[in-house]
Amino acid sequence: MRRLTLKQLETVRAVAHAGTIVQASEKLNVTPAALTSRIKLLEENAGLSLFDRCGGRLRLTAAGEEVVNAARQIDLVLNELDGTLGAIRGMRAGRISIGVVSTANYFAPRLIAAFARLNPQIEVAISVGNRAEMVNQLRDYNIDVGLMGRPPMDFPIESTAFGPHPQVVVAAADHPLAQRRNIDKTELTNESFIVREDGSGTRSVFEYFFSNVVVRQPKISIEIGSNETIKQAVIAGLGIALISAHTIEAEVESGRLAVLDVKGLPIIRQWFIVRRADRPFSPIGQAMWDFTLAEGPKLLPKLTHPWEAKPLKKL
Repeated sequence: MRRLTLKQLETVRAVAHAGTIVQASEKLNVTPAALTSRIKLLEENAGLSLFDRCGGRLRLTAAGEEVVNAARQIDLVLNELDGTLGAIRGMRAGRISIGVVSTANYFAPRLIAAFARLNPQIEVAISVGNRAEMVNQLRDYNIDVGLMGRPPMDFPIESTAFGPHPQVVVAAADHPLAQRRNIDKTELTNESFIVREDGSGTRSVFEYFFSNVVVRQPKISIEIGSNETIKQAVIAGLGIALISAHTIEAEVESGRLAVLDVKGLPIIRQWFIVRRADRPFSPIGQAMWDFTLAEGPKLLPKLTHPWEAKPLKKL
């Protein structure tokens, strides 16, 4: 495999992700014929087929999986080299990949922008998705650090909390429950809930909060994969929602949403910065880590609600 090239590895990964030569060629901005030629030469060199054709799409063979795994490892080595050279240059340049759960998207851009202003020569790549997607990105070594509410536990990671993350129930400002105090959560089972999709951290909090309600579980009327759409649906009167308090700052201040005064809420989770424990940490990654712990708490949204004087229930 001494004739193996980085372009060939890039091609195999792109085709494996896209499923077709044509779609991969569009992503890499090269002709389908060029990609076909690269794969053919690599297969001839390896003496094995890297793809099977199934229903018009290309799927990796066992040999293809090994090639993709090797490509990932090479990317890691190159990224670590980039970080090391950046350190030698006094961290004037380099690259960091940051994964952000969608709920953190209400403060993470401010945090990352502040870091970028202090380090203008560092290239920052950002991935945004729900918790399950960001955990997979971390598991596959596709990101250097992640910002999330609940670190994974099924592979080796290091994590540090950098600020509280309250979860509350919101309703339209004119909802009858908006004027009530000390609402029991059993009363909420009479309401229609708008919830996040399975795999999101917010959905896990919703299930945790109502797990001990025996008589009647809350009614889920709509499942939506976007905090913004959930807020608009609640404002429109389509239901109520258990949601991160850090996503509703503007709507509460403008009077479009009301935070319900529910017994047992808010549930206070934590925001974490997370990284793989089995991977050398670059100086740039360490700089982002230290910056997040120092500046992250200052950039979290600040809200004033009736429940602020209550004892905090941690999760």
